[in-house]
Amino acid sequence: MDPIEEAENMTAGDMYVVVDKKKLRCGYTTGSCAAAASKMAAIILLGGKEKEKVDIVTPKGKVLSIKIEDVKIFNDRVACAVRKDGGDDVDATHGTLIYSTVSKRFDGKIVVDGGEGVGRVTKKGLDQPVGNAAINSIPRSMIKEALEDVCETLNYAGGLLALITVPEGFAISKRTFNPRLGIVDGISILGTTGIVEPMSETALVGTIKTELNMRKAAGDENILVVPGNYGKDFCKEMEGQNEDRSVKCSNFIGETMDHAASLGFKGFLLVGNLGKMVKLAGGIMNTHSKWADCRMEIMSANSLLAGADSSVAKRIMSCISTDDALDILYDAGLMEATMLKIMEKIAFHLNYRSGDSMQAECIVFSSKYGKLGGTPGAEELLKNIKGQVSQ
Repeated sequence: MDPIEEAENMTAGDMYVVVDKKKLRCGYTTGSCAAAASKMAAIILLGGKEKEKVDIVTPKGKVLSIKIEDVKIFNDRVACAVRKDGGDDVDATHGTLIYSTVSKRFDGKIVVDGGEGVGRVTKKGLDQPVGNAAINSIPRSMIKEALEDVCETLNYAGGLLALITVPEGFAISKRTFNPRLGIVDGISILGTTGIVEPMSETALVGTIKTELNMRKAAGDENILVVPGNYGKDFCKEMEGQNEDRSVKCSNFIGETMDHAASLGFKGFLLVGNLGKMVKLAGGIMNTHSKWADCRMEIMSANSLLAGADSSVAKRIMSCISTDDALDILYDAGLMEATMLKIMEKIAFHLNYRSGDSMQAECIVFSSKYGKLGGTPGAEELLKNIKGQVSQ
């Protein structure tokens, strides 16, 4: 079920998913916290009325009513905070205060930046360019839209600066992957939907199995599976494809395949971003980074098989994202050849996992380069799934 269908204006306590009769509470992303704090700070700065809660709109169009926990008013700026609530998905940032300090600019621009406790990007290949605060694109858009809404409501035509800070951010970042990714001095402000859905592994696998059961009960013979939102968005771009019939498997590709096979599905088509899918080429069927990574090792090794020299392979090993590695392969004229090798390995491991019980195929894409490749039967299986959906 959609965890946020119960009310129009919701707090964290209103949002939940139910799995095996257990209610799991959803929460807010750090991006939602920053947007709400920024909106209230701007309201007060521009002469509006201070409130206990403020409403923001998530990228999916849901309205969240978020509590403001701290307000500090200065001569030329206002700071507000929201406490991160991860719901039943407790992570390193759960319970910390996310501040936004809003001040006026006189160039008419709305600017978002990070201060104390918000990391800085030092390596290529991340969502933000080198030197920027580690506030990802979607949270930046949420913050800007919240500020624009206030400006329009209060008839303010000037600019605003929202400076996002996290007093505990530096200490928290040591418990995250940020230092390894080249994000220094703080946490990242993240979120693609604005809402944190519980990530209990048992609950997630249970949800996946339930969705597979439903698709089988609906008469589907073949199943379209995506790891997450990037896969769903890519499916939307495939002509005639209804992504609402897809099953989201998160990192649990192997367990999803096993259950699909046990239900008697004839075909299993996995559509995902290279950042996860490349791990399949190494036989890694749980793609969470806590179990295994090896993305660059796999890409480097397959580039050598595709004809790359050692300098290309070494450069790939220094990358922090698969798109960064693709840039190197593209410049070397080896991207297509390397992806052919990777797709061969993905096909081998998918077939090994499924055995003779089910046809298993995969389509791999990149947010930068689009479709990168598919296993031999992927296109035909996709046509069958499209026909199945249209019935």
